[in-house]
Amino acid sequence: MRLLSLFFLAFFFSLQSIAAENELIVATKHSPPFAMKNAEGEWEGISIDLMHSLAEKGKSKLTFKEMSLTEMLKAVEQGEVDAAAAAITITKEREYLLDFSAPYFHSGLAIAVKEKETRWFHMIGRLFSPAFLQVLAALSLLLLISGFLVWLFERKKNADHFGGTPAQGIWSGFWWAAVTMTTVGYGDKTPITLPGRIVALVWMFTSLMVISGFTAAMTTVLTVESLESEIKEFNDLYGKRVGTVKASSSSSYLEESTMKSKHFLTIQDALHALENDQIDAVVFDEPIMRYVLTLGDIHGVTIINQVLSPEYYAIALPQGSQLRETFNRNLLDITVSERWKKINNKYLNTKQ
Repeated sequence: MRLLSLFFLAFFFSLQSIAAENELIVATKHSPPFAMKNAEGEWEGISIDLMHSLAEKGKSKLTFKEMSLTEMLKAVEQGEVDAAAAAITITKEREYLLDFSAPYFHSGLAIAVKEKETRWFHMIGRLFSPAFLQVLAALSLLLLISGFLVWLFERKKNADHFGGTPAQGIWSGFWWAAVTMTTVGYGDKTPITLPGRIVALVWMFTSLMVISGFTAAMTTVLTVESLESEIKEFNDLYGKRVGTVKASSSSSYLEESTMKSKHFLTIQDALHALENDQIDAVVFDEPIMRYVLTLGDIHGVTIINQVLSPEYYAIALPQGSQLRETFNRNLLDITVSERWKKINNKYLNTKQ
């Protein structure tokens, strides 16, 4: 009986040992749409579903540990976890410290900027801008001065056109100055005195310069100022306030390009800063930014259709990990399967 008990104990411990060997401890981080928690607090996403597929093929149990990107890479390097999966980019610096599986997702860095206002909305907004109102006030003052001088000389001898109360007479002079400047020339009000006609002659020639200057000022206020801050490509970022995520491949890319940038803890923080005009652009992984924008929490932001630097996402593994060969063989099967197409379509809403 004692011998039988020892046999069952040995069998039980051997089962536990096998189970422990088949448990995969995977570090991950919140990085939609590759890794995120659903309403039930369970992990899901492209990378998470991929790990489930790999675990099924290896008949292993999955345990996820949430960490920051820096903590994930350090845990893999020191062998504290079996793997790390999220939106992890293969880089030369990381390859010195870790091993990577074969790439399972091809992406790239992109630039997010504020959406350009529609033409009519922009024009209406600029019509009420301080700069435009200043130009309009200066023109009105010139019209008033010219109209006042004509009224001053015409009010007694030309009462039919510039008579009445001082307010009525000055308004008639203002009207005359406006139609003269715009060359409409209704002819309903004309000066007849010599001083009045001298003022009219001077105003006619002055109007040519005033109207051309006013047109140029309007053009500057309504169009040119809005074009100066446009960002169309990477080189336009120099001298601008650029944001990115701390310790990301995009921050390394900007650093290598000798471009100053402001670092944020999450891509959501960076995009919110862009939305609130605290920065001029955000550089980060294109699919992640597109996914965040589809959630509807950030408005007035768009992504420039230009890939800055091709990137490949892979599973991070400790150096010399025995899982690498197994993962790579299984990845070849998974990434060409119908299931993989459904996973991508589920989170990216695109047929691949």
